[in-house]
Amino acid sequence: MKTISLRTRVTCSAIAACAMLGAFATPAAAADDAQGNWMVRLRGTYLDMAKSSDPVGGVGPSDRITVNNKWIPEFDVTYFFTPNIAAELVLTVPQKQNVYLDGNKVGTFKHLPPTLLVQYHFIPNGTFRPYIGAGLNFTRIWGENIANNALQLDSWSVGPALQIGMDYKLTKNWFLNADIKKIWLSSDVKAGDVKVSKVNLDPWLFSMGVGYRF
Repeated sequence: MKTISLRTRVTCSAIAACAMLGAFATPAAAADDAQGNWMVRLRGTYLDMAKSSDPVGGVGPSDRITVNNKWIPEFDVTYFFTPNIAAELVLTVPQKQNVYLDGNKVGTFKHLPPTLLVQYHFIPNGTFRPYIGAGLNFTRIWGENIANNALQLDSWSVGPALQIGMDYKLTKNWFLNADIKKIWLSSDVKAGDVKVSKVNLDPWLFSMGVGYRF
């Protein structure tokens, strides 16, 4: 029987929790919950890479080239067009990742991965405020030093992003936040102008932090 991965179980549990909390959350009185259209959040995020790649040179086994997992800081700015509809821009500082071949470190690269999402907030005035989102990730890659500069990556990667999360109201303006995102992200691996492989990063991002609405 096929084993369900830990990340799949965690994601399914988060979806179920959002549905249950959304069903039982009681909206607050509008007069007590007057808020601005802006929200900012600061989160700690675990970046869980897919560790998938095409065979090197088109022959041999797959998944020989991988990139490390890591914790990163995450900052987002959200604007509410209506109580239910919002747009979120997710940002971080430039990140440095390690590249491995058959488990051995062969280099590093830097990247900056802003993500723009459109969100639907199910219970905008509740204590528990579940939401979902969909959008695009734009990753800028530079500073490769892989196999003594023999290998390069694409400068840009654009891919879809999905999101599920929840804000928990602490005060009129302050919130706790938990958030899961899935991003589809890949890059060709080249030696000069010759493609030798394709690395599929496709990360899951598991985040927790605080938010401020104003």
